[in-house]
Amino acid sequence: MTTATMTPPEAAIVKLDPASARTKRTIAFTMMAVPGLGTVAAAWCLWQGVYTATDLWLFAAMYFVHMAGITIGFHRYLAHKSFKTSRFFEGVLLIAGSMGGQGPIMDWVTTHRRHHRFSDHDGDPHSPNLAGPGLRGKLRGLWYAHMPWMLSDENSSWSFWAPDILRDRRLFFYHRTYQLWVAAGLALPALIGFAVEGTATAALTGFLFGGLARMFLANQAAWCVGSLSHMIGGRPFDNGDRSANNWPVAIFTFGEGLQNNHHAFPGSYRHAVRRWEPDLSGWLLTALGRARVVWDLRQPDAATIAKRRAAGRAARAGGTARTRAASAAAGPARTATTRSSSGV
Repeated sequence: MTTATMTPPEAAIVKLDPASARTKRTIAFTMMAVPGLGTVAAAWCLWQGVYTATDLWLFAAMYFVHMAGITIGFHRYLAHKSFKTSRFFEGVLLIAGSMGGQGPIMDWVTTHRRHHRFSDHDGDPHSPNLAGPGLRGKLRGLWYAHMPWMLSDENSSWSFWAPDILRDRRLFFYHRTYQLWVAAGLALPALIGFAVEGTATAALTGFLFGGLARMFLANQAAWCVGSLSHMIGGRPFDNGDRSANNWPVAIFTFGEGLQNNHHAFPGSYRHAVRRWEPDLSGWLLTALGRARVVWDLRQPDAATIAKRRAAGRAARAGGTARTRAASAAAGPARTATTRSSSGV
């Protein structure tokens, strides 16, 4: 098992004062609700036929930019340092990720690193598996891990989880200018829509499809990584948590749904460990590596993967054996209890 189960150090989590907590909740709720309303408006435009092919292309293109920026830039580059790149391409990735509206880089990276340290144990900021037993507990946990966790009055400490980024003035620039890039990600499709179609209506629908609806749907997919992919899916590796490989989520999130693989090898630039596993971000990085846009791509070798997979099989076999032994031991006890109560 690779997940630490220790109690989180006091310095790792910051308890916000009431005013700061209200501000955090207001911002988080706004970033969830406004794109949701924009998605409703975009759906109405589809229903009424008030859209053009340009709007659909803008949605697809901005979804790609958004998801690649988060998965390659924020996640694999910043949070896990799984490759290196130039300052120019670093800027492209971090601006694209900021356009996703998932929070500035310091908040994103610190939350993610804390999640890995305490995955599905006390201290994990968004586990779906800590809300109690039974179906009701699972559903409550699944919902909390998907969105409401962002309304918490806790923050992950910047100095504890990301001192490397905190002391890098170049990286911190993208944190300080986060709001600018969010606004650019909403304005850009509106400007392109107007430039292509030449009407104010096209600018509005470009804003709705390439801006708000894209942000809402891409983020819903991304938040499924922390909720669905820590409850439903395959677990070839024993990571000491409930991380799972959920292929539908992986397809929509460019490979992020392969959470069991990722938690087994968090420093790898690829989340897929087999050719057929859906990991668009990993494929893109492989191509960028061949073009020398990125380099020093980290990944485990075949022997390491095979060893971890064998350990996972052994752990599952051991768990099955223990379950059978417990059932066998309980069987005679249940029988004896039944006979005693019937007076035999």
